[in-house]
Amino acid sequence: MNPRAATIAASVSLAVGALLMGLKFYAYHRTGSSAILSDAMESIVNVAAALFALVSVVYAANPPDSEHPYGHGKIEFFAAGFEGSLIIVAGCAIIWESWDKLFAPVPLANLDLGLLLLAGSGAVNLLLGLGLVRAGKRLGSVTLTADGMHVLTDVYTSGGVLVGLFLVRLTGVYWLDPAVACLMAANILVTGYRLMRQSFAGLMQEADPRLLDEICVVLSTKRKSAWIGIHRLRAWRSGSRVHIDFHLILPRDLTLEAAHAEVNAVEDILRAKYGNQADLLIHADPCHTQECPECSQEPCDSRADAARTGCLWFGDTASRDREAPDT
Repeated sequence: MNPRAATIAASVSLAVGALLMGLKFYAYHRTGSSAILSDAMESIVNVAAALFALVSVVYAANPPDSEHPYGHGKIEFFAAGFEGSLIIVAGCAIIWESWDKLFAPVPLANLDLGLLLLAGSGAVNLLLGLGLVRAGKRLGSVTLTADGMHVLTDVYTSGGVLVGLFLVRLTGVYWLDPAVACLMAANILVTGYRLMRQSFAGLMQEADPRLLDEICVVLSTKRKSAWIGIHRLRAWRSGSRVHIDFHLILPRDLTLEAAHAEVNAVEDILRAKYGNQADLLIHADPCHTQECPECSQEPCDSRADAARTGCLWFGDTASRDREAPDT
């Protein structure tokens, strides 16, 4: 991850979020709209989340040290969980604020101004949210991606509020205002749940099938004849860092020096893919006779069966334990 780029992105998110929050509260002050107030309340969450995101991005950029040998990237999962919880709180607050007005609607004022201000803030938020998600994926930052998703939920909220206020302006039916606010709150709650789910998965180091398959594809593409198989493959992301460990099966007649060279070759391939952010631990295992069909190493004095061609590695099988040798 480029710490400077990530910090700039998080700082822009914070500044723009604070500006739009003020704009929405001004729109609520002029219109008295429950839906606009709910949108403004969510903006408070946006600003708080952006501030937390900025702090976590700066902290996560610190290199590993003696107290944190695996780096500081997991703080980004805490940040994503924090944002998710704030989104859920905002959704509940919006429903709480709007529920009574469903049954006792109040007239709204200055709807044209409110529509204009919301449309402008929504357009800015759309550009900001898409930019943050793109930057988060490019830089490998869970925090920036989560912050971008959070901002995009604000766009959905603003869009729903715009539709509701436009219908109120056309029909004069004022209960549509709190009704739309409740619908937008439901969407917000779903997004908050997804962010918290992502956070828990990262903190619990849940298996990532796509990452495992990606590693297998990279190694299969560059596979050498001496690389008979891999097993006990484990991999997880921590911020921008990727931690990978597995067992590599090599011909049992290789010298220690030759086996070490093969392990280094595998490490070079993975570092070419994931850069210096890859933490690798590869254990070399000697082959068993039952693995001869998967080995194309020649010449081999120990071969007991002909080799099959086109043997590929897949994440679901590579993550399993090795079969016991035949006796």
